[in-house]
Amino acid sequence: MSIARPKAVRMLAAIFAISVIATGCSSDRDNGDSKGSGSTGTFVFGAAGDPASLDPSLASDGESFRITRQVFETLIDHKSGTSEMEGGLADTWESNDAGTEWTFNLRDGVTFHDGSDLTGEVVCANFDRWYNWTGTYQNTTLSYYWQTIFGGFANNENEETPDPNYVGCTAPDDLTAVIEVAEPSANYPGGFSLAAFGIHSGPALEAYAADEASGEGDAITFPGYSQEAGTVVGSGPFRATGWNKGNGEVTLERFDDYWGDKAGVEKLVFQTIPEESARRQALQSGDIHGYDLVAPADVKTLSDAGFQVPTRDVFNIFYLAFTQDSHPALENPEVRTAVAHALDRQNLVDSQLPEGGVVATQFMPDTVEGYSQNVTTYDYDPELAQQLLADSGEEDLTFTFCYPTEVTRPYMPSPADLYELLRADLEAVGITVQPKALKWNPDYTEVTRDGGCNLYLLGWTGDFNDGYNFLGTWFAGYQKEWGFENQDLFDLLERASTEPDVDARTALYEEANEFVMDFLPGVPISSSPPSIAFSADVNPPTVSPLTQEKFSEASFK
Repeated sequence: MSIARPKAVRMLAAIFAISVIATGCSSDRDNGDSKGSGSTGTFVFGAAGDPASLDPSLASDGESFRITRQVFETLIDHKSGTSEMEGGLADTWESNDAGTEWTFNLRDGVTFHDGSDLTGEVVCANFDRWYNWTGTYQNTTLSYYWQTIFGGFANNENEETPDPNYVGCTAPDDLTAVIEVAEPSANYPGGFSLAAFGIHSGPALEAYAADEASGEGDAITFPGYSQEAGTVVGSGPFRATGWNKGNGEVTLERFDDYWGDKAGVEKLVFQTIPEESARRQALQSGDIHGYDLVAPADVKTLSDAGFQVPTRDVFNIFYLAFTQDSHPALENPEVRTAVAHALDRQNLVDSQLPEGGVVATQFMPDTVEGYSQNVTTYDYDPELAQQLLADSGEEDLTFTFCYPTEVTRPYMPSPADLYELLRADLEAVGITVQPKALKWNPDYTEVTRDGGCNLYLLGWTGDFNDGYNFLGTWFAGYQKEWGFENQDLFDLLERASTEPDVDARTALYEEANEFVMDFLPGVPISSSPPSIAFSADVNPPTVSPLTQEKFSEASFK
């Protein structure tokens, strides 16, 4: 790997050098204040995985967004601890009757970490940058959320890239940005709240242009500016000042010119500790002040010992996915149905997931409007599974089964243990499983998204409270990770996406859930409430059903 500093890094380093010299401190947290005291301490949080990028527009995973949400702000935000939308960088917003023109009235007095101002032109520059991406940036590894919410680019370079829905952005005055889209969509306005669309400063955007991403397929190299702290520039309550990849440590420092309430701690460190047991031990020994994705078996132990262990509301789905065009047998509905009946999902929920976890009947939790009570269900029935395989003529099947390592997710507390249960179920009905364990970032996300596994484990925590954020994310069109074409399903979700009446749209989501569970592109396994733990000496941030905690709320008692 090259050690040459990217141009953007060199250009922006000077800006941040000023602040580092002024404070006389480094990103090293072993400076005697790691236990914290009042507002002067360092709050250390144990993360389950490394971030992929410090530029959120290039990321699609929760560990990256947990960090970047503290640095970047979006036009629309969510009220702390809820899925209810509220103003972010925009005080207010509205659309025209057709839902194709969105006007954002920006907050006055917002400055970025480099001292530049938030204006309508800066907002437009961000959206225009994403729309005009070329080359490697058009790979879904780097532009997943842009393509999911706004479609393709000004000049699509791949026939599989969707048509663009973004038309353009204008700034009629300093504090207004108007974004036009070609077609209305259920993704709006919720999509404007996604961390991927955090707004960068104007000078930072100019500096980023000096770096390029490279590679293709599952061998993507992120642009240099996104891999080194001190280059990305947002307007959030913290600024990124250190990323020690060797130690798995990202350091953020309080931004004292923040327009809103100042952060409760001066320094915030995200320390990657992949194993849950190691995170628990680090909390118990006082090395960290909190961590996410507490193992169900540890909740009572920690609570009894005086730790704070709040539980989020259920807003996720864990599933087994089929990549249909990766194996001819997976294109056979009888085989997919056999796999569904082979899995003892209740046992998995009872033995591996936290209290409150339930077997999922569809690709949406029952807390989202559009959940259907009338979907086809698939009870655990290994004898039926064997009969279906025999009837299909596919009795000697071998599937590559991928699962992630060095990570836990809100819907998937222990991937290896979950994999082992499901593998045993499949082998019990005569399916040969070839395990393929991959590190979460970047290998697993890239390989699965590129269609590189027959079967794989994944899940989703909703970004905002609309059924399309679940169903549309996966099934609105062809995606390599699912590997199927089903125009009837695509058309049904298109109707749902463009339906302006909320009740009618909800009915279409119910219909889509029933359609999906008949077609069975994968097997929804569970929904569960993830827990998060904090030491007794801190005031933790309000926990969010969207896992979007605002760490600026954290402080020491």
